[in-house]
Parts: sequence; C-alpha cells; structure tokens
Amino acid sequence: MRQGNRRELYLSYFGPLSVILLLVLWAIILVLSFALFQWGLNSPLSAPEKQVTFGTYLYMSGTMFITLGLGDVTPLTGLARFLTVAEAGVGFGFLALIISYVPVIYQAFSRREVGISLLDARAGSPASATELLRRHYRDQHIEELIQYLREWERWCAELLESHLSYPVLTYYRSQHERQSWLAALTAILDTCALLIVGFEDISTPTVRFTFAMARHAAVDLAQVYGTAPRNPKLNRLPSADFTRMHDALTEVGLQLQHEENAEKRLSEIRRMYEPFVNALAENLLLNLPPWILATKTADDWQTSAWDHFAQWSPDKLDEITHIIVDHRKKMPLHQSHEHPHGHRTELHSSDGAF
Repeated sequence: MRQGNRRELYLSYFGPLSVILLLVLWAIILVLSFALFQWGLNSPLSAPEKQVTFGTYLYMSGTMFITLGLGDVTPLTGLARFLTVAEAGVGFGFLALIISYVPVIYQAFSRREVGISLLDARAGSPASATELLRRHYRDQHIEELIQYLREWERWCAELLESHLSYPVLTYYRSQHERQSWLAALTAILDTCALLIVGFEDISTPTVRFTFAMARHAAVDLAQVYGTAPRNPKLNRLPSADFTRMHDALTEVGLQLQHEENAEKRLSEIRRMYEPFVNALAENLLLNLPPWILATKTADDWQTSAWDHFAQWSPDKLDEITHIIVDHRKKMPLHQSHEHPHGHRTELHSSDGAF
C-alpha cells in the first residue's frame, strides 16, 4: 500500500493481532503435542467410538488442556493418566501466562504512548527538534526544557527495557496520526544533538546523558531486530533546511555557537544515530520526523472532525499554547511587579500573549 492513512490503519492491526495469534498458536501446538504423545504411545482409551483414532486423542487432549473434563474419553494406563494430568497443569499455567502477559504488554504500551502524546503540543505534529526548542525557549532560560529532557532519558530507558523484553511492542503503532515511538525517539536525539552543538549563553551538560540513553535505545533495538545501520536515501537536513532551521531558532533568540562550522559539527553527531533509526524506520515502515517543518501545520490536538463547525480559530489556539516572541518584537512593553509575598507577576501587552 502507498503511504497514508489506509496503510497505517492496516499496519496498526499487526501488533495486537500478532499477540492474539501467537497465543492461539501456542495453545494449538500444546494440544497437538500432547495428542501426538498419547497417539505415539498407543494409549488405551475408554471412548464412545469403537475404534480409537488420532481424532479421539486430539479431542481428549483439547478437553484436558482447557480443563473441560467431560469424562467421555478417559485414559486407562498409568502413563496415559500421568500425561493427562501434566497437560491439565500446563493448561492452568498457560491461562496464568495469558492473564499476566497481556496486561503487562498493554501497560508498557500505555506508558510509551503517554510520553508521545505529551510531545505533541511541545514539539508539533510531527515532532521536530526546531519546534521543541522554539516552544520551550523563554527569556534565554531553558530549565523547563532540560527537566523535560531528563524525563525523556527515563522514557528511553523504559522503551529499551520493555521492547527488549516484549519485542512485539515494536509493532504497536501509536493511536494518533503523525506520531510514533521511533519519531519521538528521533526528535529527542535531534534536540540533544542541537544542544550538544551548543547555543550562546546556554550550558546543558545533562543533555549528554539523555542523548546517550536515547542512542543506546536506538542502537540496541536495531541490533536486536537485525536491521543493519544504513545511510538514508535522502538527507534529513540539507543545507537549505539547516539555514531555515538556523533562522527559525535565531528568531526566538537561540544563536548557535561558532556558526561557521555548526552545520559540520551537527552532521558529525547525526552520524552517530541516524543510520540506526533509518534502518528501524525502513524495517517498520515508519516515517522519521523532519528537523523543521516545510510548512506550518496544525498540531494533532488542534484538529478534530468537528473543527469546521467550531467558533474558535486555529490561530487563536496556536497563540494560547505556543508563545512566539514575535509578540514581544511588535509590543516591546514589558513590566514586572512584585507582590508582597515575593511572587513575580509579568504584565505583557493585551494582544493575547502571556
């Protein structure tokens, strides 16, 4: 299928269906195996039919495995009875496995998706490192972003642990368009790479820990799934896009250090992780996020099937959530007052920015 909603819809069924079909396959193999044991031993049975066939053994194995125990077919020798009891015990263990395995899978999936959903309003749809930096930058203080990246360090560690323990989670698609666990991981790596290259008057040593954990997740998952690192067919950040990204960051006051060789230094860092995420993207049929969006698009949280009936406008939603410094450039008035209890209140222009 061509890329689009239809292909994503069908691929979203693969993960959950593979778990269900895997459990069904295990059950069928176990029932068939115990039936073959009994049939190979030619175990005498007490059965309604005059001549015992393989179908009789298979029927007895099935009723014992699910502990139905109708009693119409029963073994007559000691070894056959032992196998029957063993199969009933395996059936109980298999049921316990399902009860514990399936909820753990969905809890890990839910924890993964929470972080991806939180990234939507913070980094755009699809997420991009440029938008994540622009939307978090406030008056040359990015403590909130650094704390957010610390949380993503744990998210990457949980992603690595859960997807190595339960590989089927890799095939679970996100529940929202233009979002995926691989795109989120790549956007965080891109953001860390930009911060490692460095911005003037900003020191972020803890970002290196997040970058290390995120790269560890990408490399190990690519290795486990046998996807050899490969260079992309198309450069994710050509020189023209780097210039646009530089201008967009400069617009909000983020100035790259040593601009003359910043693109080269960023390219060197990108080579440390892009071959691995490229391999995973091709194997899983997922799209990697852009460094900067070609055109301005609405975030997923800003759109719904009823928006064409709504009285609000996307511009107002964007203004409420994403504070762009253009407002400050147009309205330079900026006062601050101290409350008696030491709280600081900032007063801006009445154009809607805050």
